[in-house]
Amino acid sequence: MCTLRWRVLLQSILVLPVLFPSVAVAAESTFHGANALLETKKAVAFGERPSGSAAIEQLRAHIVSALKPLGGKIEMDSFGGQTPTGPVPMVNIIDKFPGTSGNIVVVAGHYDTKKIPMMNFVGANDGGSSAGFLLEFARAVSSMKHQDDIYVAFFDGEEAVGEWSETDSRYGSRHLVSKWLADGTLPKIKALVNIDMIGDKNLDISNDANSSPQLRQMVAKIAESLGDSQYFKQDSRGGIDDDHVPFVANGVNSIDLIDFDYGPGNSYWHQASDTVDKLSAHSFQVTGDVVLALVKKLDSETTK
Repeated sequence: MCTLRWRVLLQSILVLPVLFPSVAVAAESTFHGANALLETKKAVAFGERPSGSAAIEQLRAHIVSALKPLGGKIEMDSFGGQTPTGPVPMVNIIDKFPGTSGNIVVVAGHYDTKKIPMMNFVGANDGGSSAGFLLEFARAVSSMKHQDDIYVAFFDGEEAVGEWSETDSRYGSRHLVSKWLADGTLPKIKALVNIDMIGDKNLDISNDANSSPQLRQMVAKIAESLGDSQYFKQDSRGGIDDDHVPFVANGVNSIDLIDFDYGPGNSYWHQASDTVDKLSAHSFQVTGDVVLALVKKLDSETTK
């Protein structure tokens, strides 16, 4: 008994997938600057976070707990940093999202803060913003289809214990380069994108001369396509020494995205004034949109 009313109802059911395609299609991966700022605030709430401190251990536990639901493979890379004041326990955190190409794209940044005597240095932008950014970036790529392995790496020990030098700085990135060189990971890296101090309300990311010309050009084109060119300087201020440099020195295609003009005359850098009120969700959003687009572009290229 198939009346006209039942035939109409049956036809309506059959066309539901057409009317509502989102039921069968996964949402496109997106980056949310507000989430990155919120995670930065959580990091800053732990206080000063120099390598080896109780506070950085608490932040590390928070990072791991936030990463676990995302489905990547979390690796805790523990080592002893040989500092001018003696050995300091340090831990890099790497969250690996596997692909199929055999190539790797690394998005990285540091989560420690510099220990500055007689100053409550909480490093909202310097150490905090990169940690918050990477947590949100890991969430974004966890739902993204990709051919390349994507590694989200949190470096410990970027800051110098005393005065910045080749041996007193970038402990985590230098250690990971050595480790990945020994186990054969390093040659598989298609690109490394280092994130540092990108939360500044007045965002102007440096055009770092130590970064790959290819990646600098790609970032400039992506920023232009997104209408964000004004946040990326085109005049070079020379080479910046950051966590990407050990990778560059070993032939890895790398770029450093850093706003090294923080406050009037860079006056907030390594000062007690580096607090969350100087940051904005919009700056995280701009950087996140560009980096996510860059990773997608790199992923579409099948060779290094």
